[in-house]
Amino acid sequence: MTGTDSPRTPEPAVQVPTRTLVEALIRADHTVDTGELYAIAPLLGMTDPQVRLCVKRLVTEGRFTQEGRGRRAVLRATGATEQTLGPDVEFVTHAFRQDAGLEPWDGIWHLVAFAVPETARTARDALRAALTRLGGAAVQGGLYISANTWEPHVEDQARHLGVLDHLTLLTTDNLRQGNEQAPAVLARTLWPLEEIADRYQRLASVARPRLRRLQADDLSGPQRLTIAVELAAEFTRAMEPDPLLPPELLPQPWPGTQARELVAQCWSLLEEHTDESRRVSLFHLYRDVLRPAAADN
Repeated sequence: MTGTDSPRTPEPAVQVPTRTLVEALIRADHTVDTGELYAIAPLLGMTDPQVRLCVKRLVTEGRFTQEGRGRRAVLRATGATEQTLGPDVEFVTHAFRQDAGLEPWDGIWHLVAFAVPETARTARDALRAALTRLGGAAVQGGLYISANTWEPHVEDQARHLGVLDHLTLLTTDNLRQGNEQAPAVLARTLWPLEEIADRYQRLASVARPRLRRLQADDLSGPQRLTIAVELAAEFTRAMEPDPLLPPELLPQPWPGTQARELVAQCWSLLEEHTDESRRVSLFHLYRDVLRPAAADN
């Protein structure tokens, strides 16, 4: 795979939330130069009023403090904001290792059963949401399943929510729904694989033309930064709902493998041709995730 496409291929637009742009421009000293923010925003289809309103909201929410006014202002990220930035290193690394064939499935299903009382309904709902974020699928009622070893993460979430005593953890290599027990068929039933594949196909369609532009190496600093923000936003959209099922349970070829490879190629070129002085924290976050992971591929 060359990672390139025809010069005539249209370049899909990427919808980047304004607050995502603000957070993407955080520098190593935890600040955002609003002059740079207003310069990049139009390249992403954002207006000045949109940016001003977003900055006001972020300051009101306590995610940033502001020094100065207008395009000469400096935003400083609070601790709460810093903790929520960037991709999850462990899960993205695991995805790349799967792509490289370094994480073969052992045939074990991991199940979590819970019976949280109605008096703790909020915690019960939060637990369901957490299990879904961790890649679990509801089998029925209070029973969720994963093909990965997720017990430490589940226990951490349950402990945080105060419902650990209501959990039962178990594993099996003999799962059957009705008369069906073929693991790949069960996976298609339990997880929305077509929707997840569509997200990765979208990511690939975004990454290919941007890779071509990066290979041409005739972009300005703001243009490269715009591509970095677009790739990060689309990468997050594709990865967040992905349960990271082992390749043995996925249709092949799996579009996630190609999409992640394209993003890694883009990021390598972004780093290679962007001066250190212009690299915001976003560069370091994705460098730390994609470079080591892609090295195994």
